[in-house]
Amino acid sequence: MASDVEAADGIFSPPLSVSLPLVALLTLENDMTIVEIEDRGRIRHVVLARPEKRNAINRELARELGEAFDAAAHDETVRIVVVRGQGPVFSAGMDLSALQALSERPEALRPFRTACLRAWNALEEMPKPTIAQVHGGCLGGALELALACDLRTIAEDAVTGLVETRIGLLPDVGGCSRLPAVVGLGVAKELVMTGKVIDGREAHRIGLANRIAPPEDLDATTDALCQELLACAPLAVGLSKRVLDAAAKPALAATLEQELTAQQVLASSEDFAEGAKAFLDRRTPEFAGR
Repeated sequence: MASDVEAADGIFSPPLSVSLPLVALLTLENDMTIVEIEDRGRIRHVVLARPEKRNAINRELARELGEAFDAAAHDETVRIVVVRGQGPVFSAGMDLSALQALSERPEALRPFRTACLRAWNALEEMPKPTIAQVHGGCLGGALELALACDLRTIAEDAVTGLVETRIGLLPDVGGCSRLPAVVGLGVAKELVMTGKVIDGREAHRIGLANRIAPPEDLDATTDALCQELLACAPLAVGLSKRVLDAAAKPALAATLEQELTAQQVLASSEDFAEGAKAFLDRRTPEFAGR
């Protein structure tokens, strides 16, 4: 699990803004909602709405996302689900408080991860196409959320990556399990094992993103992809999604469990304790390999 865009050692670009018209804006029944629902005809946008925290993912946000995805899956008026972030970034990744809690209490890993994985899996399991619309920054757990979507659109100047190894962890909410099916094993190993951060152009070149656009055209690019999907038979789209996922990730359940087992080892390691402390101290960690 990654913590914040700042974990990428200053690679994050200046904040971007994408003008998004609000059509039939709805909110979950919560006075301080952190997930917003926007229906554009048969297309439902599920919006991460913690802009003051760069849409960092905590347990509450993961829970509300799961509820929103479940609602979309069972709503017969919804044909497509788009996931995006409010404000200058898609999401900075896992909330810093979650990183602090994990470094102090490794046993807290499973409950937090379960909340995230339930939501992420709901995207993959629903019989409807899902699209992650990525702008600004999309790191760590946020990229794992995007990987759980069927398709991804990205702004040219967005930055994305799985940076967990920089602090002594690994991507444990589907990153190791889903990335190889999207970009190939060799590229997936490079991205995960080096914690490399790439921009939108590189993400599109390696196949991580299906469509790329200047930031001001990203919303229109996503909508154009949605219109292509809407032109196809929904039952055929849904069943083809299921068959393709089964073919590409036949051992998904087993590898997701392997991610957890490996992360439990890492969460109790000296390297992670050092990595977490170095991150909070804003210095380069000194790993010992134990």
